[in-house]
Amino acid sequence: MQKKRTVKASSKNSPSNLEQHFFEVSSMILEARRTAYRKVDAVLVELYWTIGGYISAKVASSEWGEGTVDQLAEYLFNAIPDSRGFNRRSLYRMKQFYDAYSRNEKVSAVRTQISWTIHRIILSKTKLPEEREFYIDYAIQQKVTSRELEHQISSCLYERTITDTPKLSTVLRQIHPVAETIFRDSYTLDFLGLSTGHCEYDLRKGIVGSLKHFLIEFGRDFAFVGEEYRLQVGMQDFFVDLLFYHRELQCLVAFELKVDDFKPEYLGKLSFYLEALDCDVKKPHEKPSIGIILCKGKDAEVVEYALARTTSPAAIAEYATKLPDKKLLQSKLHEFFDSSVREIKADRGLNGWTG
Repeated sequence: MQKKRTVKASSKNSPSNLEQHFFEVSSMILEARRTAYRKVDAVLVELYWTIGGYISAKVASSEWGEGTVDQLAEYLFNAIPDSRGFNRRSLYRMKQFYDAYSRNEKVSAVRTQISWTIHRIILSKTKLPEEREFYIDYAIQQKVTSRELEHQISSCLYERTITDTPKLSTVLRQIHPVAETIFRDSYTLDFLGLSTGHCEYDLRKGIVGSLKHFLIEFGRDFAFVGEEYRLQVGMQDFFVDLLFYHRELQCLVAFELKVDDFKPEYLGKLSFYLEALDCDVKKPHEKPSIGIILCKGKDAEVVEYALARTTSPAAIAEYATKLPDKKLLQSKLHEFFDSSVREIKADRGLNGWTG
């Protein structure tokens, strides 16, 4: 009778190593699926663009009259199995898709980089060409889901971004020139569900507990480092409310949270934290750290004076716990555009331009 061979597991095939190998294989499968989904989305967007262009040309040339698209929808329903996605409403949406962007070379070039669902949301919930282009860029850069995009549109991200100039120190603009395109003057934290009388502890804990939503609002290049991050200077301990790392800027970003209006003395404390971070925490290849004071409110003139002389790369922004008034922001947006037009006309007049 033969004895069973006992195979001794080698360290190379230990459970922990095998699990890592299996994880790598599963990652390959999941990435392949994601790639396949992206390719399917791209093919569908291109198909809908082509159909939209075909219908648009037929209608524009008067070759197709009223009711022809209805007949096409009925024909497709009978001719192609499972063609419910090509009903009258969907076909007109494809025509709208083509008509909205056919003359926009920038959007035409990147149209397949976002899904048809994202395109439909942008088309149905926005009106201005500039607004649509803004959300297309945003969806591509931030890789948002349809639900995340809908929330940002409802929170008036476009209006807030266009009309609000970020409050940045001169040093921050010099060290990180692209900071002006990354940071905003105000942020909406309605997802935290904070009460009217919330404290800094509530704000900090709410952000840490809702990091996914926080990063969608601030930008996906932020990576969380720690809460109440300890800094030891001399024989004392100090704590940064929230510490992040920004991938594009390649630097640490310290957040100081305030549940009241901005006060100039807040910058002194922030400058101290940034010096400690750069001396004791920053890696040699990283750029100087940035500080952000996120407060409940601020006086624009006080902020301007405070930032004028500071030698720290700092930004001051305010947060709101409720969605902004869309009509008020749209009115503000119209004023912004009107002001821009007046400035252009005045500049042309001063330089003797015509047209």
